[in-house]
Amino acid sequence: MRSRLVALSSAAALALAVGGCAGTTTPPVVAGQAAGMTPEERKIGAEANPQLIAEFGGAYTGPQAAYVEQVGKNIAVQSGLGDARSAFTVTLLNSPVNNAFAIPGGYIYTTRELVALMDNEAELAGVLGHEVGHVAARHAQQRQKAAQQNSILGTVGAVLSGVLFGNSQIGQIGQQLAMQGSQLLTLKYSRSQETQADDLGIAYLSNAGYDPKAMATVLQSLAQQNALDGRLMGTSNQVPEWASTHPDPASRVSRALQAAQGKTGNVTNKDTFLTRINGMMYGDDPKQGVVEGNTFTHPVFGFEFKAPSGFFMINGTSAVSISGQSGKGQLTGAAYNGNMSTYIQNAFNALTDGKQQITPSSIQTTTVNGIPASYGTARVDSGNGAVDVTVFAYEFSKTQAFHFVTIAQGGNAAVFNPMYSSMRKISSAEAAAVKARKIAVYTVKSGDTLQSIAGRMAYSSNQLERFLVLNSLESNSSLQAGQKVKIVTY
Repeated sequence: MRSRLVALSSAAALALAVGGCAGTTTPPVVAGQAAGMTPEERKIGAEANPQLIAEFGGAYTGPQAAYVEQVGKNIAVQSGLGDARSAFTVTLLNSPVNNAFAIPGGYIYTTRELVALMDNEAELAGVLGHEVGHVAARHAQQRQKAAQQNSILGTVGAVLSGVLFGNSQIGQIGQQLAMQGSQLLTLKYSRSQETQADDLGIAYLSNAGYDPKAMATVLQSLAQQNALDGRLMGTSNQVPEWASTHPDPASRVSRALQAAQGKTGNVTNKDTFLTRINGMMYGDDPKQGVVEGNTFTHPVFGFEFKAPSGFFMINGTSAVSISGQSGKGQLTGAAYNGNMSTYIQNAFNALTDGKQQITPSSIQTTTVNGIPASYGTARVDSGNGAVDVTVFAYEFSKTQAFHFVTIAQGGNAAVFNPMYSSMRKISSAEAAAVKARKIAVYTVKSGDTLQSIAGRMAYSSNQLERFLVLNSLESNSSLQAGQKVKIVTY
């Protein structure tokens, strides 16, 4: 949740427009022979690019971004899409989720979190080549045509939200919560589109001299990270798959290995890759707030709250999502003119995009740890039972407010009461203590063990598991003196 909170903008609409749905056809595309991009495609991408960058936390700048851009443009040459070094725009996003995507016009994106998960340059080229493949095959345009015949928002809710109860009104609320932060704005590609992009990416790797097996190894790393995230959150099925835009990477590993068989290329450039990403930020950017266990702290706005027991949080660009078996919610902010009743009703209205009105039975006022607050709950018939929708808002100043929106089964709204009452302002000293994490490349010394190096990880729990996944290692892996590994430090 960045320091200037925004509502989902027109970038969301475009991301949804190119999000489409499964069931589209995939015409054949030969690596190196893609048709040139049209002026219309370039116009669509150019208009959407700055908005999407803003929605995904902004562009990450510096030497790591320059390196990602260089590798991306080099692999894009293999597509045959004109002068790829000028036709493609490659952006490293300042986002703490594992994601990569593309839009028409040659705009390719990957997050710093996904780059940090990679082990070598071939894997970076493979992920970027996969996205170049989506552009070369015009998958976004195919999905857009399919989307015109379907309810895009309905698809979003069905794919992303566990709070859908069958009623269109509740579905709309669920979609709003599911699309917190713009990390989850795009929809899944069809299986055939993913297969085609994998195949094109593997062909690009081989043609560029890279090890074509790198596509399979980076997919394996993604699968392992998804599994670890699920264990840390106490759930096996809530973690987005390559953020939501790509089908489960674990199911694609073996097929990618088969597709790489018989193809030439052996370059990985591991040491170069590690050297070039050394020092890159990892995890949450403090300017957007930080999740630590069940606590969210925003040092810029100066507040902190705790998720209820049994719930986990994911920090998005413009909101923080809270999810558990007994309910879901998010924290965000909106324009505030000093009238809390109006603010709360506007928050309810936003849940249904103004098409239907949900009105709380009453709006109560209170004080939470010295912060003026107001709240209201609306009981809604979902068609499968009643649900309680609550907006709980806090006045930080006459021009700044934040609010939770939560959904729980009817009569169970109180499950979020501990979270509402945990909101507090933090001191300047507490805010200053929130530090950014970064990737550091460590050279293994004689006598080092997996456990001893993992102990350097800047986490209070699960250090070994995080270290192993970050480096594609197993618990019985052996280390050699002089070997380079990634660790996370402050």
